[in-house]
Formats: sequence, structure tokens, C-alpha cells
Amino acid sequence: MQVAKYNANGNDFVIFHTFHEKDYSNLAIELCDRNRGVGADGLIVLVPHKELDFKWMFYNSDGSNAAMCGNGTRACAHYAVSNHLAEKSLSFKTGAGVISCEVEGDVVETELTTPEVLKEEFEEEGLTWFLIDTGVPHLVTLTEDLDKFDLKLCAKMRDKYNANVNFAKPDVYRLYVRTYERGVEDETGACGTGMAASFLYAYDKGLVEKSVSVFPTSKEELFLRIEDKKLYFKGAVKKVFETSIE
Repeated sequence: MQVAKYNANGNDFVIFHTFHEKDYSNLAIELCDRNRGVGADGLIVLVPHKELDFKWMFYNSDGSNAAMCGNGTRACAHYAVSNHLAEKSLSFKTGAGVISCEVEGDVVETELTTPEVLKEEFEEEGLTWFLIDTGVPHLVTLTEDLDKFDLKLCAKMRDKYNANVNFAKPDVYRLYVRTYERGVEDETGACGTGMAASFLYAYDKGLVEKSVSVFPTSKEELFLRIEDKKLYFKGAVKKVFETSIE
């Protein structure tokens, strides 16, 4: 089988398309293994859809399903256009709803799904948290020092709330984010839905403008903006390589 390896601002994915919609969780574990496989944070499988350009099936590296992944949407949109599966303006089905993307060269902008606040501000472990669903649930805490990011604390909060965990540092026109992702069970280089959740929380508190540059752990710049109550996420993606897997 032919697969592509993509990197989207520190998040990496294995992607392929097929007519066969089935459970690829075991394949995700094999392909995402960084020692014995291709190595990735997740596997994206594109399958046909009757009304939209395609439907995606998204798996974390542990084989679990995820409804949504912001960086993944940008990577698979670029893959779809490169493989003539869709035009530059495209829409596809995810577990979190229909996603629309615009592809211009290596830059892809995604209109994210409507967020849902799951829990207003609350205190726990000496920090103030906010729980919001931006396609998948995210815990966000705001900080002036991202070195306070603690993997043990993140794992504890992730298990308790079954959510990804973000530490975010707002700075008016900039936002810095570190994310612990469930399914990977570690800090990742970037998380699109995590950056979106962090942006919405900081914006709601008046700490950032409605259009910001976002810098995840990978240090690669992305852009988030709110326009007409819609949330847009933009950044470059890189096709790393294609290969055949036996």
C-alpha cells in the first residue's frame, strides 16, 4: 500500500486513501510506531462520501479514534488536493462534523467546528482551568511561565477529565501553547484544536486580539482568527515523503 508522511507544525501524520471503510486501529498502531513503523502522532484514512469531497477516519498513535484534529485537517486537505481527490476549496466529514478548508500552495486554512464550553473556570491543583470542546475536549490553563508545564500533572488531569491538557501564555497579538495529547499520552509538537481552545479562552478574557500568531512547542508560527463568530486556523504543512508499505 502507498502512504504519505506529513508534518503540520510539529504534528506528524501517516495518510492514505482507500475505497474500503473499516477499522484501521491496529494498522494505526503499527504505522505510527516510531521504531518499527513509519512513525507519527496519528493515522488519517480518506474514504469516499456521497455528498462531500471525502470522509476521514482519524486514529491516534495508540489506535484510539479521535473526532477531530486541527493540524490533521490541514495535512489531509493538502494530501487530498495533491492526489486530485478534491479542489482547493473542499469540505469533508469528521467525527466532529463537516470541516471546510482552503488550500493555497503549502498553506492551508481550516474553518473549525463550533466550540462548546463544557465547564467554566474552576480551581484545581493550584491552577485555574477552563474546559472547552473544539472538536475534542481541551483543558486550558493560562500562565506567564510555560516552564510550569508538568507532564505528571497533565497526565493526572487528562485521566480525570478525559481531555487534552494545555498550558497557554497570551501576549495580545501572540499566543504560546504547550499541549499534552490523549491518545499520544505525551506532549506533542503542536495541537491545532488545543491552540484553538487556548485562543478562545484567552480571547474571552480579553487577553488577546481577535487575530493572533500562535506558537506551539515546535516554534512554528500558525494563525488563529475569529470572523463573524467563526473560528479559522491557518498554517503551512509539509509533505515529508511517500512510501510503499508491505
